[in-house]
Amino acid sequence: MNELDTGEQPGIVEQAVRRHRAGAVESVADHVGQEWPVALVFNGISHAVMMCTPRDLEEFAVGFAISEGIVERGAHIQDIEVEFRDGKLPHAEVQLTVVQQAFAALKEKRRALSGRTGCGVCGIESIDLLDLTPERVPDTGFLQRLAPDAIARAAKGLPAHQALTKMTGGLHAAAWCDATGAIRYAFEDVGRHNALDKLIGRLSLDRVDTRDGFVFLSSRASYELVRKAARVDIPMVATISAPSSLAITIAREAGVRLVSFCRESSYVDYDTV
Repeated sequence: MNELDTGEQPGIVEQAVRRHRAGAVESVADHVGQEWPVALVFNGISHAVMMCTPRDLEEFAVGFAISEGIVERGAHIQDIEVEFRDGKLPHAEVQLTVVQQAFAALKEKRRALSGRTGCGVCGIESIDLLDLTPERVPDTGFLQRLAPDAIARAAKGLPAHQALTKMTGGLHAAAWCDATGAIRYAFEDVGRHNALDKLIGRLSLDRVDTRDGFVFLSSRASYELVRKAARVDIPMVATISAPSSLAITIAREAGVRLVSFCRESSYVDYDTV
């Protein structure tokens, strides 16, 4: 597969490998997840270069802009253009045009942000720039409407939405679930933050009420993931792996219900009171 063949945004590339098993060596073709530099450019000024899977980039850019507080809502993004670039290192560039008020605020607090897979704060200039004061998520009664088996249903249903993970074993997934635990949207990426941004972007583009559902993530719960969810009023974050201590703290401050180690038969609830 051509690394530059992005017409259908494959998200994977074919790789010749030698598989060692029980003393035998076999030459086979395998699949690995794509990882490209993706530059996010706001009103002509480059703001961030993130390493991510080069598909669903419009959703990614919208979700990043909202979840990082660059714009308050999707309506503040006036135009988006995605360009794939050839060269020694294939990469993509997403040009966003945002309303002047958002752009002025971005220039005021602009900082270098060099993104890396799995790290949401690489490149900040000082501890003071860490945004650790989340908005309080409004209580709309969603958690009271949540079905008792919703988490189990989401855990059971997620693998069916992880086609790229099934092929590569190396991508994260972020899914949007309703009160019954049914998965309505799902996105995959080499970076767990990117997968969530893609999901948030699609929810914004489709004008989905983010207060009426929850996020189910194939990863651990880091503070950035909970912070992003709180910024868009998502009332619950469920993860397959463990949370960090700061993720628990942020969830409590934001009023986000955090559940981790989610399986079909069990999960761990972290008190948000």
